[in-house]
Amino acid sequence: MPAEVRLQKFLAECGVGSRRKMEELISRGKVRVNGETIKDLGSKVDPETDKVEVNRVFVQPAPKGIILLNKPRGMVSTLEDPEGRPTVADYITKHYRSYFPVGRLDWDSTGLLILTNDGELAERLMHPRFQIERIYHARVEGSVPQGILEKLKRGIKLRDGIAKVYAHIIKNDAGSTWLEVTVREGRNRLVRRVLQEIGYPVIKLKRVSYGPFRLGSLQVGRIRILTSKEYDVVRRKVMNDASRPGKDERDETVVAKPPRFIRERNKSRGPKKSTRWGR
Repeated sequence: MPAEVRLQKFLAECGVGSRRKMEELISRGKVRVNGETIKDLGSKVDPETDKVEVNRVFVQPAPKGIILLNKPRGMVSTLEDPEGRPTVADYITKHYRSYFPVGRLDWDSTGLLILTNDGELAERLMHPRFQIERIYHARVEGSVPQGILEKLKRGIKLRDGIAKVYAHIIKNDAGSTWLEVTVREGRNRLVRRVLQEIGYPVIKLKRVSYGPFRLGSLQVGRIRILTSKEYDVVRRKVMNDASRPGKDERDETVVAKPPRFIRERNKSRGPKKSTRWGR
C-alpha cells in the first residue's frame, strides 16, 4: 500500500463499505482521523501511522493475503452486481471485502477463483506478458479427433487475434468429449470462443488451476484462506517467476484443500460458505 491513500479508498479496503458509501460517511462527518473529524473527500491518510475511526470505532485493513474459491455456476466474478445476482461478496466476510477477483470466470463457468488484496501480485498473475498458465476441464459436444487438437496448438484466428490452446482428451462420454485445456492468457471467454470456432461448443467449463494454485477437492461454493506462511511462499514464487515469462508453474503448487484443517465454518442458509484454515 502506498505511503498515503485516499481516505475513502482506505475505508473500503478495511471492509467498511463501498467507496461511494464511504464518501457519504465522510461528508456526514462520521469519519475521524487522529481524533479530527474529516469532511474533505480529497483527504489522504497514511495507513501505517494514522488512526482512523468510523462512528467512533477504529478500523484497519485486512492484511495482504489470498483466498481460493470454488466458484459455483450462476455467480458473477465481481463484488457488486446491479442485477442482484450472487457475487464474490456473498462468499466472504466483511473483513475481507478489500479482496477482489484475479481475472474472472463466466457466470456459467465453475472452478478456481483467486481473490486477493495484493494489487502487485494480481497484476503479475493477470498480465499477458508473464504467460501464467490456466488449466480448464471442458465438456464439448461430439467426438474430438486428434487432428483438431493439433490445430489448436498451431493457433486459431479470433476477432481479437490468434489464440494458441493446448488440449488433450480426458475421456469420451455419451456423445460428448471431456478435454483438458491449457491457456497462458486471460482474454474474455477465450476457451469457449476457441472451441466454438472449431465447431465444438462448450457444454460445461471448470477451471482447475491457475499458476501455482490448484482447485484440489475444495467443494463448490467453499473458500479457503491461505495462511500467512502459504501466502508469503506463493507470493515469492509468483514474483520471482515473473522475471521468467512462460515458465511451467506445475513444479510447486498450492492446493485449494489441504490435508488437515483446524477450523471450518458453514452457513446454514443461502450459498454454501466455509472458511478453512490449513496448517
